[in-house]
Amino acid sequence: MTDEDKIIQLYKDMYSAMVNKDKSELERVHDDSFALIHMTGMRQSKKVYIASILDGTLNYYSALHEDMQVQVLGDTAKLIGKSKVNAAVFGGGEHTWRLQLDLTLIKRNDEWYFTMARASAY
Repeated sequence: MTDEDKIIQLYKDMYSAMVNKDKSELERVHDDSFALIHMTGMRQSKKVYIASILDGTLNYYSALHEDMQVQVLGDTAKLIGKSKVNAAVFGGGEHTWRLQLDLTLIKRNDEWYFTMARASAY
């Protein structure tokens, strides 16, 4: 499996963990340094982000992946993922978002981890 294939699988694993509220998987795919910058500009650390999924502040119901572009640069990588995500977040109603995540990754011991995500619409 190439690094590009591993990163695409990690992206899919991340979304499955978000939908399933799988704490251990969310912790596995995100580096301890991870931060998410929401469309609003709000920044969440890994700990706060995972807690928000688990407590229902961020509810993800499904994700249909439309495009994933990966660029590997040694032990770092960028992934731009475009997915139609059905979610209800921050007390709002359920809605399908055309969500683009601009993700940065790091490779350690032959494993990839997300270090940063910036969310936007596409």
